[in-house]
Amino acid sequence: MMKMNSVPPMISTKDLMYLADMFEWFFTASKKAEHFSNEAQDPEVKERLKVVAKMHANHCQTLVNILGGGGNQ
Repeated sequence: MMKMNSVPPMISTKDLMYLADMFEWFFTASKKAEHFSNEAQDPEVKERLKVVAKMHANHCQTLVNILGGGGNQ
Protein backbone atom coordinates (compact mmCIF):
# COMPACT_ATOMS: atom_id res chain seq x y z
CA MET A 1 0.00 0.00 0.00
CA MET A 2 1.32 3.43 -0.97
CA LYS A 3 1.58 6.02 1.82
CA MET A 4 0.39 9.53 1.05
CA ASN A 5 2.61 12.36 2.26
CA SER A 6 -0.06 15.04 1.89
CA VAL A 7 -3.80 15.41 1.63
CA PRO A 8 -5.07 15.44 -1.96
CA PRO A 9 -6.72 18.68 -3.08
CA MET A 10 -10.08 16.90 -3.34
CA ILE A 11 -11.38 14.22 -0.97
CA SER A 12 -13.99 11.76 -2.21
CA THR A 13 -17.39 11.56 -0.55
CA LYS A 14 -16.55 8.08 0.71
CA ASP A 15 -13.27 9.30 2.24
CA LEU A 16 -15.02 12.27 3.84
CA MET A 17 -17.65 9.98 5.37
CA TYR A 18 -14.90 7.74 6.76
CA LEU A 19 -13.06 10.75 8.22
CA ALA A 20 -16.32 11.95 9.79
CA ASP A 21 -16.82 8.50 11.33
CA MET A 22 -13.25 8.51 12.65
CA PHE A 23 -13.80 11.94 14.19
CA GLU A 24 -16.97 10.71 15.88
CA TRP A 25 -15.18 7.63 17.27
CA PHE A 26 -12.29 9.69 18.65
CA PHE A 27 -14.60 12.41 20.00
CA THR A 28 -16.81 9.87 21.78
CA ALA A 29 -13.80 8.02 23.21
CA SER A 30 -12.32 11.31 24.43
CA LYS A 31 -15.54 12.39 26.13
CA LYS A 32 -16.07 8.98 27.76
CA ALA A 33 -12.49 8.85 29.05
CA GLU A 34 -12.84 12.40 30.38
CA HIS A 35 -16.13 11.52 32.08
CA PHE A 36 -14.71 8.39 33.71
CA SER A 37 -11.56 10.24 34.80
CA ASN A 38 -13.84 12.62 36.71
CA GLU A 39 -15.67 9.66 38.27
CA ALA A 40 -12.56 7.63 39.16
CA GLN A 41 -11.41 7.54 42.78
CA ASP A 42 -7.97 6.01 42.22
CA PRO A 43 -5.48 8.78 41.30
CA GLU A 44 -3.50 6.50 38.96
CA VAL A 45 -6.65 5.43 37.08
CA LYS A 46 -7.81 9.06 36.96
CA GLU A 47 -4.49 10.18 35.46
CA ARG A 48 -4.39 7.38 32.87
CA LEU A 49 -7.93 8.19 31.76
CA LYS A 50 -6.94 11.85 31.37
CA VAL A 51 -4.04 10.77 29.15
CA VAL A 52 -6.40 8.64 27.05
CA ALA A 53 -8.88 11.53 26.75
CA LYS A 54 -6.10 13.88 25.62
CA MET A 55 -4.81 11.35 23.09
CA HIS A 56 -8.24 11.00 21.47
CA ALA A 57 -8.78 14.78 21.53
CA ASN A 58 -5.43 15.18 19.73
CA HIS A 59 -6.61 12.70 17.07
CA CYS A 60 -9.76 14.81 16.63
CA GLN A 61 -7.64 17.93 16.19
CA THR A 62 -5.44 16.17 13.64
CA LEU A 63 -8.52 15.29 11.58
CA VAL A 64 -9.78 18.88 11.80
CA ASN A 65 -6.36 20.13 10.67
CA ILE A 66 -6.37 17.73 7.72
CA LEU A 67 -9.84 18.77 6.62
CA GLY A 68 -9.08 22.44 7.19
CA GLY A 69 -5.94 22.30 5.09
CA GLY A 70 -3.56 22.36 8.04
CA GLY A 71 -2.48 18.77 7.47
CA ASN A 72 0.03 19.63 4.73
CA GLN A 73 2.27 21.73 6.95
